[in-house]
Amino acid sequence: MRKIPILELFGPTIQGEGSVIGEQTMFVRTSGCDYRCDWCDSSFTWDGSARPEGMTPSEIVDALKRKGADRTKHVTLSGGNPLLHASIGHLIDAFEQEGWQTAVETQGTFWQPWVNRIDSVTVSPKPPSSLMTTDFSTLDAFIERTDLDRLSLKVVVFNEEDFEFAQTVHERYPTIPFFLQPGNGEIEERDEATLLPYLIEQYETLVERALASPTMGDVRVLPQLHTFLWGNRQGV
Repeated sequence: MRKIPILELFGPTIQGEGSVIGEQTMFVRTSGCDYRCDWCDSSFTWDGSARPEGMTPSEIVDALKRKGADRTKHVTLSGGNPLLHASIGHLIDAFEQEGWQTAVETQGTFWQPWVNRIDSVTVSPKPPSSLMTTDFSTLDAFIERTDLDRLSLKVVVFNEEDFEFAQTVHERYPTIPFFLQPGNGEIEERDEATLLPYLIEQYETLVERALASPTMGDVRVLPQLHTFLWGNRQGV
């Protein structure tokens, strides 16, 4: 069985973003991404600064059990872009045997059949500040192949141009649950007492933009909850 390139296994913690915000979960972070976002807070997944470990599904399950899977039955697949790895389908088999629920986040550039076995699928198209370009025909195809009852959309907003992009996305897919979150432009800041006021200001600005918009009245505006609690620390 092909091994999955793993960079981090951590938790139990809480999910800080999207439709499952606040959910107690374990994290499985895979290596590799097809994007190079300018503000990426997990660039170690693709820039070569961290070396992945190839692990089988059974090794991953055993490691999660040692870390505390007795306290939560929820696992989040993160990256990078986990959708690069077809072999995750075997990992989903193992999670289902344990009775664990699952979540994943992706930019929607690749699709795998195992997506429709995930309980919560967050598609997060990247806004202009990322310096990446969203191919909406590819995104359309991803959404068309994904069960809508497990799907939500999320856009991270750093500035007014990003907010306009988010409006475009929401208007294109108006029936899909939609989440806005402020971007963290201070990913190198290690002093959490210094970082928190900045994060609150970013969140307040995004709330004001959403409240003033005639088209965003039904979206949910969330903070990046994990940054409020733990700043830019990794593995929490």
